[in-house]
Amino acid sequence: MLKVCQVDDVEPGDTLQLICKDRPPIALYNVDGTFFATDDICSHGDASLADGLLEDFAIECPFHAGTFDVRTGEALTRPCVHKINTYPVKIEDGFVYVLANETAPA
Repeated sequence: MLKVCQVDDVEPGDTLQLICKDRPPIALYNVDGTFFATDDICSHGDASLADGLLEDFAIECPFHAGTFDVRTGEALTRPCVHKINTYPVKIEDGFVYVLANETAPA
């Protein structure tokens, strides 16, 4: 479990790239006060999703404008066609934690 940040550090509509030791980076999203986490690297190309545009539950890849659902990891628009992993997020005592060693149930 990664202690990522305080809840107030990521405003609604914002994203945060998490650089992790011994694993690829994770992207954290705040959608109207609810946090979600996915793989940070787009399944279509080598782009950081944390650099993309978050609209509702969709994150847009900054390279090719394909989108993913941050809740499920499902590819929503082309050129993205492959799902990305999602990770459980826990809020405790004002801090955001990502359970990076397990993927969220589909």
